[in-house]
Amino acid sequence: MRLGAAVLVIWLVIGVVAAAQRNYFSGSDANCAKVGTTALTIVAGPLNYVGVNPKIKCETPEPSK
Repeated sequence: MRLGAAVLVIWLVIGVVAAAQRNYFSGSDANCAKVGTTALTIVAGPLNYVGVNPKIKCETPEPSK
């Protein structure tokens, strides 16, 4: 059980490093696509270093006038 938890933490830390290297944490314009891509990059973890480059495209509805 502890080994699985340690592997999960290391996996996520590698994902955070990959997201930081891609400058996903810089800037203040948080939108659906940026937040989704950052989260997916973190979850993908070490797969980012073997060619996986997850991107999410999403559009939020515009408020009615």
